[in-house]
Amino acid sequence: MARFIEPLVVGRVIGDVLDMFLPTVNLTVNYTARQVNNGCELKPSAVAAPPRVEVGGQDLRIFYTLVMTDPDAPSPSDPTQREYLHWIVTDIPATTSPSFGRELVTYESPKPTIGIHRFVFVLFKQMGRQTVYPPGSRQNFNTRNFADRNGLGLPVAAVYFNAQKETAGRRR
Repeated sequence: MARFIEPLVVGRVIGDVLDMFLPTVNLTVNYTARQVNNGCELKPSAVAAPPRVEVGGQDLRIFYTLVMTDPDAPSPSDPTQREYLHWIVTDIPATTSPSFGRELVTYESPKPTIGIHRFVFVLFKQMGRQTVYPPGSRQNFNTRNFADRNGLGLPVAAVYFNAQKETAGRRR
């Protein structure tokens, strides 16, 4: 399990966004044909549409919540909007994808303007269906507080990618 946690520590996801946790569920995030691996770089034009996400839980009676944030908004050197919320999907059944869940906060594609931003996907195990409630704002979202308020506990999986502003000539 250390191979899943170490990149999250090195990338400061654990610390800035999450507390230390033990991954217990497989989480796969794909934008078109590109799988998100911790620390990989994706172009904003390649992440404009919501990704395909697969949750590898075993028990079909268990449901999950997926949260996507940008802890570097509006800039990594001055993250005054940390964390900026990009997406929340709840009531995701095990062994399926968020398309079978309930989109609580619609997907907003990453559009970093300054510097290299981390975009973090965090998966939580829910206590039951329809037990997670939307936050008041996308700006200054706090994944830890959101998990506490909704009784989610520690994450069961997380992955992140990096993105930065594209120049007009380099898109796709």
